[in-house]
Amino acid sequence: MEKTSREQSRAKQESAGANFLVQGSILAIAGIIVRLIGMLYRIPLANFIGDKGNGYYGAAYNIYATLLVMSSYSLPVAVSKMVASRLALKQYRNSIRILKATLFYATVAGGLCFCLMWFGADFFANKMLKMPYCSYALRALAPTIWIMAYLGVFRGYFQGHSTMVPTAFSQIVEQIVNAVVSLLAASTLFSVGLKSNLVYGVSEYSYAFGAVGATMGTGAGALSALLCFLILMIKRRPVIRRQLRRDQRGRMESYGTISSVMAMTILPILISSTIYNSGTVIDNVIFGQVMARTGAEEEIVSQWGIYSGRYHLLFNIPVAIANALSSSLIPSLSMAVAERNRRQVVSRIAMAIRFSMIIAIPAAVGMAVLAGPISKLLFPNLDNSMLIPMLAYGSSAVVVFSLSTVTNGVLQGINRMRSPIINASIAMVLHVAILYVMLTLFHMGIYGVLYSNILFALLVCFFNAVSITRHVRRYRQEIVRTFLIPLAASAVMGGAAYGIYKLCAKFTGNLVSTAVSVCAAVVIYFILLILMRGVNEQELKRMPGGTRVFVLARKLHLM
Repeated sequence: MEKTSREQSRAKQESAGANFLVQGSILAIAGIIVRLIGMLYRIPLANFIGDKGNGYYGAAYNIYATLLVMSSYSLPVAVSKMVASRLALKQYRNSIRILKATLFYATVAGGLCFCLMWFGADFFANKMLKMPYCSYALRALAPTIWIMAYLGVFRGYFQGHSTMVPTAFSQIVEQIVNAVVSLLAASTLFSVGLKSNLVYGVSEYSYAFGAVGATMGTGAGALSALLCFLILMIKRRPVIRRQLRRDQRGRMESYGTISSVMAMTILPILISSTIYNSGTVIDNVIFGQVMARTGAEEEIVSQWGIYSGRYHLLFNIPVAIANALSSSLIPSLSMAVAERNRRQVVSRIAMAIRFSMIIAIPAAVGMAVLAGPISKLLFPNLDNSMLIPMLAYGSSAVVVFSLSTVTNGVLQGINRMRSPIINASIAMVLHVAILYVMLTLFHMGIYGVLYSNILFALLVCFFNAVSITRHVRRYRQEIVRTFLIPLAASAVMGGAAYGIYKLCAKFTGNLVSTAVSVCAAVVIYFILLILMRGVNEQELKRMPGGTRVFVLARKLHLM
């Protein structure tokens, strides 16, 4: 009987672990789809409005993203964490009170950040960024901050229920609407800008108005996602009523208590996220100020457009997987911590880090060896002489940013909220000092921004690893299967992909050669990963589409 009980407990834990990875995979797949849609529409957008238009859009979006951190970026994580811990104790009424309290917070924080961005647009554009025409895009993005605050609450509420499907679906809807509206609005306003150029005798209105059109898509997408959640909440009302009837009648938390807990939960995440995500704005400001001081003002917008508009577009696709894993990991870890299940905590941390590295390492190698073909394929009408080395040299950022994102999620999930703040703060101070030296003493231009960002993420990874090891007893990340085997398989894959591309390029064009080499690289990598025992049967089956891969591997006698 005792043995049966232990077996049931173990099965329950394994099922919970599998569900965590499945939910993470759902969000990861949605993240990939969203990034692919983003890439598909940003490519014609970038080719249309040019590097200057991308520069205005990227600079405005960075300011928006920083204020978004203050208003809503921490909400999905904080709400999911608070709701998950209440649901683990079957306190359904308290979970609803958390929803109401965080919606009030979203109203206040979203409104304040909207005002700051709208009325501070001229200051940001003229004084900080040294891009006067950027103010138009900044004001166009301001209302979106308020919408995203409410959206963050609803996403966190459903993530706290250990379901990532509503978040995944809303992200896809958001990006589709974003793509359609951005392209239509950018093309229309770019034409209006051309007419304004003729009237005022300048050349910048077309680029600035094109950037405004791109930002309008962001707002339309966010509004459509919010409508999806409102419809979902209306349909969910009968389920909520049934849960409230089954509520474990414990202590009803007052809104004052919830607000205090929310502040203690949100503030550390908000501060660490602000430090972590404001790096791009700080880079933009330092880069603009130093370049203006050296008399290279004409290069500020175009170089920043290449970095933020094209390099980041490609870099963000694999990093989306790490973000998805981090989002699904936090409520899962919170439940395990609330239940004091140390074994589950250790298992889920190791699983999340391994899964992210299995994807991030080959993505970085592939980006490095195929930087030229990918750049020429996606941006045929633009000068890629700066983008190609940027992709090749900056590919390692995929690995360190993925790892730093997941480890931040780990620390937040185990209630070590101060650790990410301290770690990110130290790394940011060192990052700023390194960036300033690279720009002023070595005159590295935009490459100084690139390299200093890689060092920043690497420092965060190191500090987070030390913190996790200190706070989670018996946790030691397995090195060989997490890092060394994926790295060895990726190295062989990279050489094969480069050789296949060169061979195909002798007989066909860049499109076919790149497509064939990428497909071959994916197949080669996973064959090597299986042969080198980088994944076992259970892990493979938990990955998206892993069961089919396992069946095929068995047929080919790979497992």
